Amino acid sequence: QVQLVESGGGSVQAGGSLILSCVASGRTFNSYTVGWFRQAPGKAREFAAKIMLSGHTYYADSVKGRFTISRDNAMNTVYLQMNSLKPEDTAVYYCVTGPSWQYWGQGTQVTVSS
Repeated sequence: QVQLVESGGGSVQAGGSLILSCVASGRTFNSYTVGWFRQAPGKAREFAAKIMLSGHTYYADSVKGRFTISRDNAMNTVYLQMNSLKPEDTAVYYCVTGPSWQYWGQGTQVTVSS
């Protein structure tokens, strides 16, 4: 079992930056790929970024070049650095891990105003 707690969300103007953190407790997620998903109002959840055990990273086209995912296994923490934020990045951001993405955090709200 893995428990995930996200933090770092907030309100920012377009063009600004935020750093999201995800801390895992219980069984560590050092054995799993870790990802960030997001859900905008009235829309389905969508993939944003993930980092493999190898350190390889993958991004949705919508965030590529603006977001950076990283992990600190010693601290059981994954980060999402978000730069050049746009109003369309407004969403609840979820940290996700485990086989078949079975473990989800409670989410953190990111609001980007124009």
